[in-house]
Amino acid sequence: MHEKIVEANSEIWAHLTIELKDGSVADSTRVNRKPMLLRLGVGDLSPTFESHLLGLKEGDKTEFILEPEDAFGLPNPANIHILPRAQFDPRLQLKKGLIVEFSQMNGSYLPGVVRAFDKDTVTIDFNHPLCGQSLKFKLEILSIAPHDADKRALF
Repeated sequence: MHEKIVEANSEIWAHLTIELKDGSVADSTRVNRKPMLLRLGVGDLSPTFESHLLGLKEGDKTEFILEPEDAFGLPNPANIHILPRAQFDPRLQLKKGLIVEFSQMNGSYLPGVVRAFDKDTVTIDFNHPLCGQSLKFKLEILSIAPHDADKRALF
């Protein structure tokens, strides 16, 4: 039987856990026991992330640390907005770190993190909450298959 190995065009089902520098878990597929689909070579993952997967086999486990540029990127100052406090429900108890969802024209929602507020304004950060951080990734490869390069990842 041919052993399946992660290659540049592989489609991988894996369990993924992301840890912060202090060891706390930022996200994990194990919480809901639902692995995620990773497609290499389609531009959804950084080249450095992909390089840590190449050559792994089904059943392999790996851990690696990525700097912000190779994980969720660096914060973009253009994604930080100061909004009038009047745009927020007066019953909303604002606090630093609170995640607020904003409805978009297309009906989807965009999360933003409250960074500061006063009686007149609220500063909202629309950068990904994990951007700007060095992160530890723990993966367990469950299955590997080649993928159609025309398909796009589902996440």
